Amino acid sequence: MITEERISTFISSFDTGNTPFLNELEQYALKTNVPIIRPQMQSLLKLLLAMKKPGNILEVGTAIGFSALLMSEYGPENCRITTIEKYEKRIPIARENFKKAGKEEQITLLEGDAAEILKELSGPYDMIFMDAAKGQYIHFLPDILRLLPEGGILISDNVLQDGDVMESRYAVTRRNRTIHTRMRDYLYELKHNDALQTDILPVGDGVTVSVRIR
Repeated sequence: MITEERISTFISSFDTGNTPFLNELEQYALKTNVPIIRPQMQSLLKLLLAMKKPGNILEVGTAIGFSALLMSEYGPENCRITTIEKYEKRIPIARENFKKAGKEEQITLLEGDAAEILKELSGPYDMIFMDAAKGQYIHFLPDILRLLPEGGILISDNVLQDGDVMESRYAVTRRNRTIHTRMRDYLYELKHNDALQTDILPVGDGVTVSVRIR
């Protein structure tokens, strides 16, 4: 946890929760160790949806469909969501969850490698939510920027890696060093790209919110 636990607990005590189906899905994810967005991230995403009111949303990383369903529930009634997932075992579970929630018409799930699928998309997308393999964010970015119009919002989750990203490269385990380097490169690019205005927030496991300004 990035923020001090007592502060996070206090803030979370005011949370109003989600719909019964989303609450049920969240409990399933916790029991089966499926990574979904944390409660603090859920609250931030709801706020950004209310502010932006996106008509067209792209999500990179579906898992079992929790965040896509949350965006469909708290976004505009007529918004369309396209979500990408490559992990074959989770794809049928996500599709079933979309069906149970009655969101099959609103949410389109694309199966396969996001790096390849992104090249084929034409967009534009008013909001893009990145929650896939963290080491790939920097490689996805050129296509993400192509798909994001002026005024569009890019949200990237889990960018602080439980605080590891601020440590020296040699302070993290050898197997995590590539991800560590790529995430630092990604954060640097978001903050220094003239087309974006970006803030890095210590929410959940760290999130960036970028607005396309030109």
